[in-house]
Amino acid sequence: MSLNLEMLTQITIAFILASLILVCYMAFSKTKHSTTLNLPPGPPTLPVIGNIHQLAGSVPHRALRDLAKKYGPIMHLKLGNVSTIVFSSPRVAKEILKTHDIIFADRPKSEYTKIFYYNRTDIASAPYGDYWRQMKKICILQLLSEKKVKSFGSLRDEELGRLCDSLRSLSGSVVNFTEMIVGLINNIICRATFGNDYKAQDQIVLIQLIKDLLLTSGAVNVGEFFPRLKFVNVVLGIKSKRLKIHKQLDKVLEDALEDRKGKRDAGMERSDERLVDVLLRIKEEEEVQFPITLDNIKAVLLDMFVAGTDTSSATIMWAMAEMMRNQRVLKKAQQQIRETSRQKVTFTKNGTNSYPYLKLVIKETLRLHPPAPLLVPRECREQCKIDDYDIPAKTKVVVNAFACALDPEYWEDPESFIPERFENSSIDFIGNDYEFIPFGAGRRMCPGITFGTNSIETTLFELLYHFDWELPQGMEPQDINMEESHGITTTLKAPLQLVPFVHSQPNN
Repeated sequence: MSLNLEMLTQITIAFILASLILVCYMAFSKTKHSTTLNLPPGPPTLPVIGNIHQLAGSVPHRALRDLAKKYGPIMHLKLGNVSTIVFSSPRVAKEILKTHDIIFADRPKSEYTKIFYYNRTDIASAPYGDYWRQMKKICILQLLSEKKVKSFGSLRDEELGRLCDSLRSLSGSVVNFTEMIVGLINNIICRATFGNDYKAQDQIVLIQLIKDLLLTSGAVNVGEFFPRLKFVNVVLGIKSKRLKIHKQLDKVLEDALEDRKGKRDAGMERSDERLVDVLLRIKEEEEVQFPITLDNIKAVLLDMFVAGTDTSSATIMWAMAEMMRNQRVLKKAQQQIRETSRQKVTFTKNGTNSYPYLKLVIKETLRLHPPAPLLVPRECREQCKIDDYDIPAKTKVVVNAFACALDPEYWEDPESFIPERFENSSIDFIGNDYEFIPFGAGRRMCPGITFGTNSIETTLFELLYHFDWELPQGMEPQDINMEESHGITTTLKAPLQLVPFVHSQPNN
């Protein structure tokens, strides 16, 4: 769904290259007429491209929200030759994510997920069925269970300690906060996945390839909009680029797996297992309905990196940006943390329950800046009706979590950053409140929520406890660039520049 002006230009070029075949395709393709179906309303379409042009010039979740204000919370779009239905209010989101969850539990096929995720054998893009249920169960009960996430507490503390030492050495200087936070989260995920001795150079290569993978996700995919024109991806070189990146990624992951298998063969305590070790143990020792292959393990590991790195780092950056723009919130959060922590304590021992205002800040950040403002698309498994509208089988369905979180029927002053709105409120982001679904809901809800939120909470706690923060000289809070990036995960488009100052703790 990520689309900008540059991508629209690429699509135009692709149409020129494929013009003759496109004419034939339009002449002989079978068109499904809406005369027998009561499809949801939507904006007028242009010949061939449908509504693609209406997503250019703005980030998609905002463009779709603006269209929904005019055409309703259930809206039908034609993106090229593909029907897409967008749900943009909490009430109708609940229909998709709870009432009819099993009907919308599938994922659309795409060249991107087929190439990078080993024929869609990861968790996020796998087709709904027994294999997906098995892998999600393994993920929830063994891979990312609360107990397993807690076992990574020491390595998180070590990485945060290194970050704080670096910030102390740079006290009073302008730092690239974005770069430091992305590096921190990358280090935590790499160590949690492959162990403490994962080579730094291998980590650098892996992270760069993940970045390349994410960049190609935003590349124009003519086959996605015109399924019978997939060959255009070959003409434009997009498919070959993806295959090249996948081959390089496969080699890096294969080497890491071989290294961990060697350590397992040498003897390893179960308490020392990293994420890759859990998957290798299940592959070798446990009886499962669907035997797990090394390619399946690689697909799941890619989920960890792609979903984990951007979402956690983006939320931390948005939280700091919002607090720098709202100094009252920043001071209130720091005051509560420091007054409660009279002695030097680690966040791990206390959690957000001891620092409730920090929890409110994180909730409000996730509301205004959900990591994936458009939930991963679903596909309708069978025709059904919602609000008397027909939703045909195989239709792509998108839930706009951003629009739900800013719906004025559910939120007072929804555009403003007000953490206090969550005081004395039971609303949470665990998938039961459809006006607040930054991690999704239902069967396909993100299984890594505990791992991600733990990294967000511990990082913000340490940064607010140990440091005072200012903007670069001459910069005012309103000068912070809050423009959003295009991509699967929405983060700050421009790096966040901040000035840390070591906070002098009072004597106890």
